[in-house]
Amino acid sequence: MRIGIIGLGRMGGSIARRLMRAGHETMVWDRDAAAIKALVPDGATAAASLTDLADQLGSGAVFWLMLPAGDPTETTVDELALLAGPGAIIIDGGNSFYKDDIRRAKSLSARGIDYVDVGTSGGVWGVERGFCLMIGGREEIVRRLDPIFDALAPGIGDIARTPGRGGRDDRAERGYIHAGPPGTGHFVKMVHNGIEYGLMQAYAEGFDILKEKASETLPKEERFTIEIPDVAEVWRRGSVISSWLLDLSAAALAKDQELEGFDGNVADSGEGRWSIDAAMDEAVPAYVMSAALYARYRSRIESTFGDKLLSAMRFGFGGHVETAR
Repeated sequence: MRIGIIGLGRMGGSIARRLMRAGHETMVWDRDAAAIKALVPDGATAAASLTDLADQLGSGAVFWLMLPAGDPTETTVDELALLAGPGAIIIDGGNSFYKDDIRRAKSLSARGIDYVDVGTSGGVWGVERGFCLMIGGREEIVRRLDPIFDALAPGIGDIARTPGRGGRDDRAERGYIHAGPPGTGHFVKMVHNGIEYGLMQAYAEGFDILKEKASETLPKEERFTIEIPDVAEVWRRGSVISSWLLDLSAAALAKDQELEGFDGNVADSGEGRWSIDAAMDEAVPAYVMSAALYARYRSRIESTFGDKLLSAMRFGFGGHVETAR
């Protein structure tokens, strides 16, 4: 298929590369000319502007946006609405708020343009590992885009198949789902990120407890000096709490067990807050997600070793760099 990628940052560039490896004709545009230039040797066709990109793609164009949520995505969707003709498809693969997706889909539909929201997980590793995709949009449009999603997803790989799934849609096993109408893709991804907050916070607190067992505030006979990198490593192997987040933690601790390269000033993206807002709307208790979000707020005032580990995990999966206090 032919597709235009808009926004060539850490994940946008990886998405373009993975699509090109699968043989898809890929046009690219970014405000940063260097980001465009970096993809041309891999086979991408450069566009000089959004207008040029729309002209290159022609009728029935497919645009994939990989931009920060909020104004950057909103203004680009508005501009594409004027450039793209009926039959075009605009895909937002960023982390937009699902209610914005519902509004955009309705507005674009009046112009004959389809809107698809894709919650995208995989971080900076997606180009090699593949991206987990949660998709919202009209069924016939999602089916038409299946070659794109199939190329980006990890595939079944060597993960054991889940017993009892016979007869169900196998796209979930391949790493992507059609979650429902516009908005559902980003809603599912929003909850995914809320869960991520809680998992990360549990690891951070656990390793903080291990580290502080050597504290001089404890009775001498109760002090233990525990090799934290070794604990992280052994838990990766056969433990019931093994995960990719633990893998990233082990790698960071093996490199520097004090995590001195991190201040522990932990940012939060919109999805954590939005997940809690949704829980409030639905009267669903969300103790862990709420506590994890508040812990990130607290980290910007005074940080702990656990906060440094949170920063290390965020850098590991997404290349997120701490901001100054």
